Amino acid sequence: MNSRQEPVVTLEVRNDGVAVVQISPPEAKNALNSAVREQLAVHFRALASDVRVRAIVLTGGEQCFVAGADIREFAHASAIEIYLRHTEYLWEAISRCPKPIIAAVNGFALGGGCELAMHCDIIVAGESARFGQPEVKLGLMPGAGGTQRLIRAVGKVQAMRIALTGCLVPAPQALAIGMVSEVVSDAQTVPRALELAAEIAALPPLAVAQIKEVMLAGADMSLDSALILERKAFQLLFDSKDQKEGAHAFLEKRKANFIGE
Repeated sequence: MNSRQEPVVTLEVRNDGVAVVQISPPEAKNALNSAVREQLAVHFRALASDVRVRAIVLTGGEQCFVAGADIREFAHASAIEIYLRHTEYLWEAISRCPKPIIAAVNGFALGGGCELAMHCDIIVAGESARFGQPEVKLGLMPGAGGTQRLIRAVGKVQAMRIALTGCLVPAPQALAIGMVSEVVSDAQTVPRALELAAEIAALPPLAVAQIKEVMLAGADMSLDSALILERKAFQLLFDSKDQKEGAHAFLEKRKANFIGE
């Protein structure tokens, strides 16, 4: 990232183990331009190894999550120019982050914004949120995982409808088809995401990390292979101090103190 670049993504690390990443470029509707993607990647790479952070909330604020890519950046680009940008490396910083990521979505989450939300592990949507993959209306298709994550989240017939028509999916409908985790009032979107993140951050980090890793990896395996992976991760956790602390705290009827070891 260019050090002289204006910050368009802010980061706050709270005392409760939660980091808040907020997209806030000066342009309207939080366009997912190259500066936003680069700064998101920088923050998520840092958060992946930050021992202070146990959960992450990603938001665009109260009005809009991300209304799509900045069309000016690709309107006249050639295929080779798009290839050489290698934006997949920027997205991987998010998809490979071992910490649980909660998207707090108000307003539009369209195109790259919808794909960004689907990179997260939990999606809390405000009741007026709208999701969609409208790339087809520009003669394009989703190019940051939209076709693949969407079909895994909601199934073939709903994913096809959304991607082929470019329609908007209101938050209540997104909840009904399994596209989001919860729908709350717009004013409660970020507070609810922070509440969930704090709840997760108070749990043993090694167990949380193993749950995320095994669930994501196992989704693309055969059931037998995924069950083996789950079993090995389960067994591994018995060597952690947090597992012993959790068991002793339960037996002693006290609150556990998990240290991530």
